[in-house]
Amino acid sequence: MVTKFTHEGFEVFQAGDGETGLAIALKEHPDLILLDIIMPKMDGMTLLKKLRTDAWGKKVPVIILTNLSDDRNIAEAMEGGVYDFLVKSSWEADDLVKRVKERLGLN
Repeated sequence: MVTKFTHEGFEVFQAGDGETGLAIALKEHPDLILLDIIMPKMDGMTLLKKLRTDAWGKKVPVIILTNLSDDRNIAEAMEGGVYDFLVKSSWEADDLVKRVKERLGLN
């Protein structure tokens, strides 16, 4: 996935856990965040809540990309101001790149 976005001209920041992801996001201020729910050290929903307490973090678009499709997770994500909630197994890399470009107004 990282390779696909890089080839499409995106600068990609990648984190192996939620704590690192939050730190990178708050330092680098990416244009959009693709966020998984299940991560070590800090889950995605906790990261989202912490992100939304920051002035910049309140505005950044977030797309949840996960294999969890529980209605509670979807509802909680949408309450947190998530732009979209996508189930990983349902999306190919090309489709995800297209969705990100649409959200960023790059189409």
